[in-house]
Amino acid sequence: MKKVLIPVTNHATLGNTEQPNGTYAPELTHVVAVLNAHQIEFDIVSLKGGKVPLYGTDIEDDHVNSDILADAAFIQKVDNTQLIAEVNIDEYDAIFYPGGFGLLSDLATDKTMGALAAKHYESGGIISAVCHGPAALLPITLGNGNALIADKKVTSFTREEEVDFGTIDDIPFLLEESLTRLAAQFNKVQPWQSFTVEDERVITGQNPASAHAVGELLVNKLTG
Repeated sequence: MKKVLIPVTNHATLGNTEQPNGTYAPELTHVVAVLNAHQIEFDIVSLKGGKVPLYGTDIEDDHVNSDILADAAFIQKVDNTQLIAEVNIDEYDAIFYPGGFGLLSDLATDKTMGALAAKHYESGGIISAVCHGPAALLPITLGNGNALIADKKVTSFTREEEVDFGTIDDIPFLLEESLTRLAAQFNKVQPWQSFTVEDERVITGQNPASAHAVGELLVNKLTG
């Protein structure tokens, strides 16, 4: 049985503002729906453990999101996340980072999860992320001293999308710029279209609309 590790943020606001935030639920639930459909197990973990903040839980006309959020087993995982420091990374076949602005304030700079992800990748594991999730790729440094994405093509939520969404002045840093400076190549399409990049065992998606496609690519990698 394949198993995916899903690290999520404990940070409950947009940057240093008081605007409620955390993990953007549809980016998590749409990938979980794909994992469930293929009977792939997953654990949800965080730096502090316990209940983690979600937003985007009340979106209308997103039946995938509402169905997963109504699943008691899923909510049990969200309300009782395991500590990242206690993770045995050898138990997992892949890592998936959902987005949400909260992650920019913790996982984007966390060396503990970064080290676990580096070990995972160097052992043949898959790393995937969507929207702001690729921020968690920034602290992943491989054993040779190079950044994981130094020779990879990636994508993420873009500057244009930050402007459209009205968050450009409140985010801790501009993710597109940080990835562009570190990765071999940053790719993007027009705002809000589904877009993914797969480079060897690194899969990234640009925005919320890309979550399902990231989930499908992840499953294909796990089962193919």
